[in-house]
Amino acid sequence: MKTFSQKLTVALLKGIAYLPFPVLYALSDFFFVLIFYVVGYRKKVVYQNLRNSFPEKTEKEIDEIARKYYHHFCDLFMETAKFNRLTAEEMDKHIRYDHLERLNDVFDQGKGVLLICFHYNNWEWNATMMQFLKHEFLMVFSPMKNNPSMENYVTQMRTKFGALKVPMQNAPRASFSLNKGPNYGIMWLAADQTPPAASQYWTTFLTQETPFFSGPQKIALKTNTPVFFHYIHKVKRGQYVADFFEMTPHPAQDGEHAVLLDYVDIVEKLIRNKPEYWLWSHRRWKHKRQEKQELLPRNKENRFEKQIDEMLERLEKIESI
Repeated sequence: MKTFSQKLTVALLKGIAYLPFPVLYALSDFFFVLIFYVVGYRKKVVYQNLRNSFPEKTEKEIDEIARKYYHHFCDLFMETAKFNRLTAEEMDKHIRYDHLERLNDVFDQGKGVLLICFHYNNWEWNATMMQFLKHEFLMVFSPMKNNPSMENYVTQMRTKFGALKVPMQNAPRASFSLNKGPNYGIMWLAADQTPPAASQYWTTFLTQETPFFSGPQKIALKTNTPVFFHYIHKVKRGQYVADFFEMTPHPAQDGEHAVLLDYVDIVEKLIRNKPEYWLWSHRRWKHKRQEKQELLPRNKENRFEKQIDEMLERLEKIESI
């Protein structure tokens, strides 16, 4: 019965992909009403996460962010399903990539790239970027347990433009190929997921003690690969612009936790700018730090503050792609 329901879910998702965008967004508006007012999907988690992250905000402000989040969440669901049927040419109407030449310049220098992002806006649609890159594209993912139908569906969708999938547990080993020519690699990963409770990388994030995966920091130090940040900006429904900037060209020369702490600074600033586009229904703070787990002090200042402000100012002037 469980296997049948899983296959049925995948069949429904594939069916949704045939619908035109106006119909998809009409369905999204319907599902917003259903899951927010009727079902109350994870509302307790969302509201608690928002209250803890923004203690300075009033309940009215929290409620406004939550409503915007659920609207976006429903759009994201529909857009992700639609992605299964979209061609590269069709995707050009929905997502644009600014400053990709920064990544290709690194390839010309005979180096790979560690490209890190977070679950913000529509991260799934960024699988199309690899067609514009010189590097071999390695996409790190967490395999779905006990759901082979959905695993196959998501894998096919994420790799249809040429990405090579890398299970999270294999990422450290795969990273050693990044700086090997002639097909120098880009390793792309979202670094804001919840790690196991035993994680040794804890710091303050959105006013709360928060664990982070050690992988990005360890890979950066071991390979000394240039680290870039990948940001996705929502222009309007169904249209996004992705941008890229370098965090460090030589991470091995920086501090032991520099990449992680810089990443936290960047992500927190972007979330505070427009919080409704982050994945608030995820139980990000389900673990509590133990005494033996060190709490890393945050940077005294965000060294990317000006760069992020300039990027956001430019992107927010875009009305359509």
